[in-house]
Amino acid sequence: MLSREIPLLLDGPCGQIEALHLDLPEARGLALICHPNPVQGGTMLNKVVSTLQRAARDAGYSTLRFNYRGVGASAGSHDMGSGEVDDAEAAAHWIRARQPGRPLVLLGFSFGGFVAASLAGRLERQGIEVPRLLLVAPAVMRLTAEHPLPDGGQLTVIQPEADEVVPPDAVYDWSAGLARPHELLKVAECGHFFHGKLTDLKDLVLPRL
Repeated sequence: MLSREIPLLLDGPCGQIEALHLDLPEARGLALICHPNPVQGGTMLNKVVSTLQRAARDAGYSTLRFNYRGVGASAGSHDMGSGEVDDAEAAAHWIRARQPGRPLVLLGFSFGGFVAASLAGRLERQGIEVPRLLLVAPAVMRLTAEHPLPDGGQLTVIQPEADEVVPPDAVYDWSAGLARPHELLKVAECGHFFHGKLTDLKDLVLPRL
């Protein structure tokens, strides 16, 4: 089985979007992975994003990760909000067109957690179900009323207990206030970037895909 990602350029709302695509012909589904804060150096090559991609691959999903506007070879400039969600939406429609009828799952890390969650809500309003949404150390402070979560699908939140970027208590409070069912997993003795804990992260993600 070919398990290597292929670099490509997709059409996005600001021009080209740089991406890496793994096409599994007999995939059980499609996985879109969203990367962390571009202003702080986040790209699709981030090691947590790479771990999420490998977990999705090993679970039998075709995968797509991509650079937001203004990152790498992607056109445009940072918006740090709805613009990045627009980019993710373009990427989602692209991979769905490649393998129509297969379910789409969304995974996001840090700022990418905000992007993935916002996109899932947007797709649901378009009539596109997202059966699984997996958020790792998500930037929950960005999930305002303008960016509602989906009502359906399985939601899992994985939060490092020693996160130095996203305050763990902010994620716990956000989780406690959610009306919809979801799973919150806390990773002990772990910082935001999962140094020394990437294998643990993959072990948590894999059975939930």
